[in-house]
Amino acid sequence: MAREDMIMASPKELRRLHVIRKVLDGAIKQIEAGEVLFLSSRQICRMVKRVKWEGDRGIVHRSRGRPSNRGYADKVKDQAIRLYREKYRGFGPTLAAEKLWEREGMGFSDETLRGWLIESGDWKKSRKRRVHRQWRERKEHYGEMVQMDGSHHDWLEGRGPRCVLMGYVDDATGRGFGRFYEYEGTGPAMDSFRQYIEGHGIPLSVYLDKHTTYKSTGEPTIAEQLEGVGPLSEFERALKELGVEVIHAHSPQAKGRIERFFGTLQDRLVKEMRLRGIQTLEEANRFLDEFLAPYNERFAVAPAGPGDLHRKIPSRLDLNQILCVKADRALRNDFTVAYQGKLYQIEDHIRASKVKVHERLDGSIAMMYKHRPLRFKEIARRPAREKRSFPKSQKKVSIPPPDHPWRNFKFGRGRYESRSPIQPPP
Repeated sequence: MAREDMIMASPKELRRLHVIRKVLDGAIKQIEAGEVLFLSSRQICRMVKRVKWEGDRGIVHRSRGRPSNRGYADKVKDQAIRLYREKYRGFGPTLAAEKLWEREGMGFSDETLRGWLIESGDWKKSRKRRVHRQWRERKEHYGEMVQMDGSHHDWLEGRGPRCVLMGYVDDATGRGFGRFYEYEGTGPAMDSFRQYIEGHGIPLSVYLDKHTTYKSTGEPTIAEQLEGVGPLSEFERALKELGVEVIHAHSPQAKGRIERFFGTLQDRLVKEMRLRGIQTLEEANRFLDEFLAPYNERFAVAPAGPGDLHRKIPSRLDLNQILCVKADRALRNDFTVAYQGKLYQIEDHIRASKVKVHERLDGSIAMMYKHRPLRFKEIARRPAREKRSFPKSQKKVSIPPPDHPWRNFKFGRGRYESRSPIQPPP
C-alpha cells in the first residue's frame, strides 16, 4: 500500500506543486504563480484543476511511464541484437549502428543501440583513466609536419600473416595514409615514404619516435664529433638528402594524432576487413586505399592557414639514389668488391680505394663513385684455391727400444722407480 501512495516526481515538478498549493490556499493568485513559474495563465489554470481533483499526482506529466510513440518495436530491437551477435560481435555501438544501416538497412542512432546492447549484456560501459597532458596546437598549414609511425597489430586476425601498418597523419588536417608490410624496418619505411611523397609531395618535417629504424644508436665517429653531429640512420640520411627535417618524439603521447589514427583503424579497419574476408597483404593494401578515402572526408579538418606546403618532387631527382641503403666497400687490387656474401667485378677503371654500394628497395644494387654510376657484374663462382701438397718427409723416424730409459722409468711416490725387466743381483 505504501508503494501505491508513492509519487515519482522530478525536482521541477515538486517546485511547481509547491507554487500550485499556494494558489489553492489563496496565498497567491494564478497570475502571480505564472510569473514565478514562467508559465502562461492557461497552463496554471490547468495545473490548478488537476491538483485540485487528483491531488499531488496531478502535477506529474501524463506521459510518465508510458512507452514512447516514437519508440521501436520489440521485434526491431530483437533483430538488431541478433544481427550484432551473429555478424558484428565486438563492434562498438557507433560502428555497429553504421554497419547495420549500410548492410542491413536498419536505421537508428548509436545511442539507441548502445542502450539495447547494455540491457542485453552484449556491451559494458567503460571509463578510461585519463592522464593529464599538455595540449599541443596543430600546425597551421597542410604539409608543414607529418606524423609517422608503425603499428604492430594482428590486422588480419589470423586469416593471414601478421603485418605492420606504416602510417602517416598530417598534423594540420588529420588526413591519413598508410601501407601494410611484413615488418617495420628501413625498407618498409623508405618504400612507404616514397609512396606518400609521390601522392602528396615532400613535407617540410616528419615527426616520429626513436625506433632504431628512425634514429641511429651508434657511437659518433671522430669526424662527426668534430662537426658536432651524431650518427644518422639510413632513413634519417635519406630524409636529410630530401630536405626534410626529422623531429624525434620523447614519448608515444607526444605524437597523439598518429596514435589515435592507429586506434581508430585497429577498431574500424580490422572489422571492415573481417567482413570482406581479406587474407593477404595485397588485398589489405588495395582495400586500405578504398577505406581511407571516405575516412579522410569524414574525420579530416580544415587547416588553420591557407596553402599546401608539400613540395613537388624535382623532375631531375632520382629517388632510387636517395631512398636506398648506402654502404662503403673496399675496392680490391683486382677491381672486385665484396658485398652481402657476393663478389662483384668493377668494369670501369677508376683510381679509388673505396666505392659506395646502393641497395635499392626492389633488391637490386648499384655501384657509385663520386656520384657516378659504375659498370659491374656479379662473379657467379669464385675461383677455387689450389690445394698445395707438401712431399712427405724422408727422415727416418727413430723408435726407442724396449729397454730405453724413456720406457723403463716412471715417476711415482716422489722418486724414480725402475721397471726394467732386468733386475740387479741381490
